Amino acid sequence: MSVMGTQSEQDDDRPLDSSGPRAPVGQPDPAALTRMPPERQQTFLATLLDSLASGVVACDAEGDVVVFNQSMRQVRPYIPGLHIRDIAVAFHLYAADGHTPLQPRQVPLARALAGERIDGEQVIVHPPGRHPRRFAVTGRPIDTPDGQRLGALVVLDDITEVHRAGVLAAAQHAVAQALADAVSAEQAAVAVVAAVTEALGWSYGEYWQVSADQAAIVRIGSWTAPRRDLSAFLVSRPERMRPGQGVAGITWAGGRAMWISDLADDPRAIISKPQALQAGLRAAIGLPVRSGHQILGVLTFFTDTVQPADDDLTMLLDGVCAHVGRYVERRRAEELAVALATSRRHFEQVIAQITDNVWTAEVTPGGSTRSVYQSQNAAPLFGRPLPEGADLAEVMARRVHSDDQPAYAAFTQALGRGERAEIECRIRGLDEVTRWIWIRATPRRDGDRLFIDGISTDVTERHRLAEQREHLLAQQQQQVRKLREMDRMKDELMAMVTHELRNPIGAIRGYAEMLADDADLTPDQQTFVDVIDRKSAQLQRLVEDLLDLARLDSGQLSIDIRPMDLAQLIRQTLEDHRPAAQAKHLTLTAELPERLPLRADPLRLRQVLDNLLSNAIKYTPEKGAVTLTAGPVTGDDSEDRGRAPCAMAVLTIADTGIGIPPEQYEHLFSRFFRASTAKDAGIKGTGLGLAIVRAIVTAHGGTVTAAPRTGGGTVFTVALPVEPSARPS
Repeated sequence: MSVMGTQSEQDDDRPLDSSGPRAPVGQPDPAALTRMPPERQQTFLATLLDSLASGVVACDAEGDVVVFNQSMRQVRPYIPGLHIRDIAVAFHLYAADGHTPLQPRQVPLARALAGERIDGEQVIVHPPGRHPRRFAVTGRPIDTPDGQRLGALVVLDDITEVHRAGVLAAAQHAVAQALADAVSAEQAAVAVVAAVTEALGWSYGEYWQVSADQAAIVRIGSWTAPRRDLSAFLVSRPERMRPGQGVAGITWAGGRAMWISDLADDPRAIISKPQALQAGLRAAIGLPVRSGHQILGVLTFFTDTVQPADDDLTMLLDGVCAHVGRYVERRRAEELAVALATSRRHFEQVIAQITDNVWTAEVTPGGSTRSVYQSQNAAPLFGRPLPEGADLAEVMARRVHSDDQPAYAAFTQALGRGERAEIECRIRGLDEVTRWIWIRATPRRDGDRLFIDGISTDVTERHRLAEQREHLLAQQQQQVRKLREMDRMKDELMAMVTHELRNPIGAIRGYAEMLADDADLTPDQQTFVDVIDRKSAQLQRLVEDLLDLARLDSGQLSIDIRPMDLAQLIRQTLEDHRPAAQAKHLTLTAELPERLPLRADPLRLRQVLDNLLSNAIKYTPEKGAVTLTAGPVTGDDSEDRGRAPCAMAVLTIADTGIGIPPEQYEHLFSRFFRASTAKDAGIKGTGLGLAIVRAIVTAHGGTVTAAPRTGGGTVFTVALPVEPSARPS
């Protein structure tokens, strides 16, 4: 990401007046950060980012990750030189379904860099051997006011536990609904299998029932996820199994839950295991359905992913099995009773399995409502049991929140017209605590009488989570605004520092030249003047490099395309660098055509040649060799295969220098990067030259690469189009 400001900011050479106006005492000072030294400002910004609970990742315009705060390092240690194209693999990213791997272009940071705004999109991070984590992602491109793309930013909030709580709650509700809608023990068991499998995002579930003679376990129902082809696996499934056979038989025989995290790693010869693996099923869970100490059946589930054992989920499934067990046992008892008694017991047992309040009210001819029946689950809705003889309908109507009274009146009017209706409203409980209640009601007529059967559910927690989500989103948006402002201030500071260095350095060099012309200087004084001139020249080159990079990044550095002879430019450059090569006894050779015409900016290409050739000489030990070759090449246009072949001018500079470790080549053209071999050899440099080379070559529509040279050293290859398809301005 560029740390420079705009051209207008660079042209402002007014000094920073530390004695200028400041914010009044007790109020924030927006300029305080800019008055900090750069190193303290960097520490300030890094500490601020690391203090955030949310993960923050940002990249520059080239896709290189430049911000990676502490929260993200807890998810995955930082990888130096990470690029957005590598994030999907490095972090093992999956879509929100947890099964679909993200492609590099689908990574939120890459999409934000392409200009897309991302709000609350969910992704899964699932490194091997670790539990998956779910994140809500907000992403934005980072643009300057004039539309230049500086990079992109994403903020990640870990919503694993919130999502998990929602999934478990959804599973519980689905089970309750399935049990409420079932009309037989078999239907209830199959509905529970479907509800749990679908709610938890699993692929396949079965219900096995112990036969009447207790000799075998029989599959009475199953459910397969939509659009999931398990035909080869299903064909291999037997209808009956003995104790100890398959997941269901082993669970039945053991009398406890069975959790196989990964079928591929389980040594047991389980029935249908090869077919399950072939179909892509990886984990299996078996749970006994009990009635007291007696096992009535077994629930089995299969998933597409490795599923580590989960105590909370096991407890939920055990509760589901308990519900199913009680339901099945009571249904069996009801079938032995008379029709009226069976119907009554069935109703009571269904109500007992759910935590919702179930009720029946009658609408009188006068339009009022009186309670006919209410379950024993009303106490949670009101904070404590209703008083003896209290009418549920009357208490409910009296305690509806004032803001919800109009909606509640419309709800009751619809029911009075015989229409099915539902509402979510706030109820002030008997304990004076306000709760959100979801009421679903269906009218029915019995002769001339109108009854309303309804279910009331406490959904306060869901509303609380929704409010928290909105609050978190607002916080994220505020953090994004703050980070954008920090980036702007950083760019302004770097532009100011770079600009303000130019004038002092120029003055130092001017005075040094004047001193050098003084014939009265002693040899020591002349040495000091030479050092001053040499060091100030280094500083001046560094400042110019920084300004060049800033201008190239912002598109403000002009590229003057004109006809030129690359071969002649190379010869001139070689002659200028030959004294430096001779000083180290290097062999400097060139293989060039007579002419190599192309359309390019000769000044900028000279800058490229100077950087590459000076690097080759600097990093090649004495008595080594540097070889330059150039010539025309015709190749296919990789970006558009439908076009004619593109003529290129290709230049290579090979040296017998100290070389570069293979793993560092991909970072070689990053700004401020220096190879470890150069550091170990004590060769000084800024790490900006190759970044400038790449920027200039890219501006010409060309490419530059580096590779090891056979026998030692490095080869740099520059390819430039003879006729650029677009002329940079």
